[in-house]
Amino acid sequence: MRLDTALWRALALYRFAALVYAAASMAAHRSTYHRPGLGLAVLALMALWTLLTTLAYDGNRRPGWPLLVTDLAVTVAAQLSSVLILTAGGIRAGDPTVTVSWAAAPVLVWAVWGGPLGGVVAAAVVSVGAVVERGSVSQATTDSIVLLLLAGGVVGYLVRIGRRAESAYAGVVRLQAAAQERERLARSVHDGVLQALALVSRTSKDPALADLAASQGSALRRLVSGPAEPLPIGELDLLGLMPTGSDVELAAPAGAVLLPSAVAMELAAAVAAAVDNARQHAGGCVWLLVEDEADAVTVTVRDEGPGIAAGRLEQAEQQGRLGVARSVRGRLADLGGSVAVHSTAETGTEMELRVPR
Repeated sequence: MRLDTALWRALALYRFAALVYAAASMAAHRSTYHRPGLGLAVLALMALWTLLTTLAYDGNRRPGWPLLVTDLAVTVAAQLSSVLILTAGGIRAGDPTVTVSWAAAPVLVWAVWGGPLGGVVAAAVVSVGAVVERGSVSQATTDSIVLLLLAGGVVGYLVRIGRRAESAYAGVVRLQAAAQERERLARSVHDGVLQALALVSRTSKDPALADLAASQGSALRRLVSGPAEPLPIGELDLLGLMPTGSDVELAAPAGAVLLPSAVAMELAAAVAAAVDNARQHAGGCVWLLVEDEADAVTVTVRDEGPGIAAGRLEQAEQQGRLGVARSVRGRLADLGGSVAVHSTAETGTEMELRVPR
């Protein structure tokens, strides 16, 4: 179960438990109420809102501002209804309010949603409602205000720490999965692909082909047999990683295009795969356009080849030819980016790789 799902379920249980306590408190003090009928109506409204929020806060999607603000407003309105339901003497004497601990629910919701700051903001709003409800600042209201502020801040902080721990654990799981997959690949390719590359390197009469087979064999052996090389720390200039050659023309900003090192290297690898695909299928010159925008970096790879027939990329993926599907789209998907392909027989193919900052 995801942490957020567990948190929202826990909040739903808290609301129901607090609702039961509010009902028990009303049953015990109803005889002293100035308007007991209104008290029952407010309790029914609290029950309905508890049910609606249980359905709305399901952990599968992040709640929006309208729901959060409405939750806080409904709670404060129910809280202030005590002014009409309780007698003036009961309010001065510190009798339990209609909502009692149910009023703390939106504070916990805001803490889960917005961390310590969100919890403290909601606690401040509910605290103002408590002071208005009592008409003055007493020891009882001071105690409730302190408890609300502590609950909002501490719960928000713990939720933030929990999310970081969940993210770190997910990273460890991904590393373990990658290590297992590398071990499986090592077993699969060792007796086949690596030996074939070694044979080509030893027997080929073409020096360029022999060198290529040897270098690719070494790269593949490092990939499947050992841990990944550590990435440079900090940022890299994407322009320095772009593929070069007599058949590649680059148009780019005058200054450096800085990206986090992991992002820059993955994007450059995707561009190199797109350029290799253009060289193989289109021939001629390949044009690269790098656009450095405030919210994203876009690299466009264009050729003047015969274009890609409709459905050809999907067919190639089904046949196990995964150049575009994995080397390009897969990398961009991992970076949270997108790939758009525009291709016609008249104008060639244009592949737009976009990565958000």
